Amino acid sequence: MSIILGLTLGFGLLLVFNAFSPRIRPIVGASPGRIENLLLHAGLDKVSRGGFISASLTSGVIVGLIVLILTAAPLISLTFAGFGICAPWMLVSHQAAKRAANLREQWPDVVDHLRSAIRAGMSLPEALTQLGQQGPEALRPAFSDFGLDYRATARFNDSLERLAARLADPVADKIVEALRITREVGGTDLGEMLGTLSSFLRDSARTRGELEARQSWTVSAARLAIAAPWVILLLLASQPAAVYAYSTFSGMLVLIGGLVVSFICYRAMMRIGQLPEEERVFR
Repeated sequence: MSIILGLTLGFGLLLVFNAFSPRIRPIVGASPGRIENLLLHAGLDKVSRGGFISASLTSGVIVGLIVLILTAAPLISLTFAGFGICAPWMLVSHQAAKRAANLREQWPDVVDHLRSAIRAGMSLPEALTQLGQQGPEALRPAFSDFGLDYRATARFNDSLERLAARLADPVADKIVEALRITREVGGTDLGEMLGTLSSFLRDSARTRGELEARQSWTVSAARLAIAAPWVILLLLASQPAAVYAYSTFSGMLVLIGGLVVSFICYRAMMRIGQLPEEERVFR
């Protein structure tokens, strides 16, 4: 018990240290990795790659220790420690999907606001900065940061690049490129183009929302089918006979085989049920 308490204290101190350590800001223009992309899409751009990995490892250790205390089965606790490591990834992925669905409904309002501001005679930087106070709640921080960048540097293109990197969204890339071209070569059809884009985004969000609502029951049932055997295993681990059975070499093979089958089935289920995502062709 003293070893477990010592490990818990050590990881707690590590989390406190990470909370007060300086964050390394990502360099705009550099190609982000898979973890960075996931954090951007989830709106967690302030979380660093190292912080996310540390949280995953800490989650795995805590879950493993809890299962070890409850069952006294090292192999079973090690298995659930792996689930604990994957838990932050699944939570952030869910947050990214939820944020993407929310943004799909808000982008038409952003485009309409830009169109109205441009028609009212506002400059492009002013129209974008105004979204930091009057735009959708989820997008205000990104546009507020754009206003700060532009006032600090007066470089419209560089500020647009940082805005696109913060938003990390295909629709934002289209708007940014349209504004960049208009700023560089001029044009009088920007308002008409933004109106067409707004109508297209509303139709696309409505169609995708209907498809996601229809498939949500199937995906939830598949996830429940994957989780059910491991919940049963956790309940069986309260019996000494089950703990002894899974502590043998044959039991270890059963656990490894179950992990492999669960992983393959889960990935296949997600691949089949996943709707095609729009790619960021401008980035």
